Amino acid sequence: MEFELTELGPETAEQLREIDRGDVPEAFVGSCETMQAHIEYGAEHGCVGHSYGIRQNGKLVGFILLGEAIPWETDPPEMQARPFYRLMHFVLDRRVRGQGLGGAVLEETIRAVRRDFGDRPIAVGCHRDNHAAERFYARHGFRKTPYMESEDWYWIREIP
Repeated sequence: MEFELTELGPETAEQLREIDRGDVPEAFVGSCETMQAHIEYGAEHGCVGHSYGIRQNGKLVGFILLGEAIPWETDPPEMQARPFYRLMHFVLDRRVRGQGLGGAVLEETIRAVRRDFGDRPIAVGCHRDNHAAERFYARHGFRKTPYMESEDWYWIREIP
């Protein structure tokens, strides 16, 4: 599976809208504007992590943002006493899903963040009705917690 990860910045905001994600409710993954706001917030506040565009054959087919977690009151108790990363956004164009790209991108992004910023557990919120994403995260070493934030279950991947 060939792909390229490129850091996202303000100049890529328009390209994010070209990703075909019409089959995924916005409640599951958030809007492109929210993604862009999180990229800008992280840059302005010196948060560590990576915001990548996912490219195949030069075309943007997705994006992922994995970085230092800013504590929230709703974080699971086991995460409140230690630093961790939060997977904030992960979207693939529907035309490239189901081909192994998502797993390869997730693992490469985790390796890059841990290499560049150190080992920490990773938390992700997964909408309670997004069963395909739940199966994906379980296959990649995340475990579902009994804690929710709004409509999202918390999933955690510990340090290997």
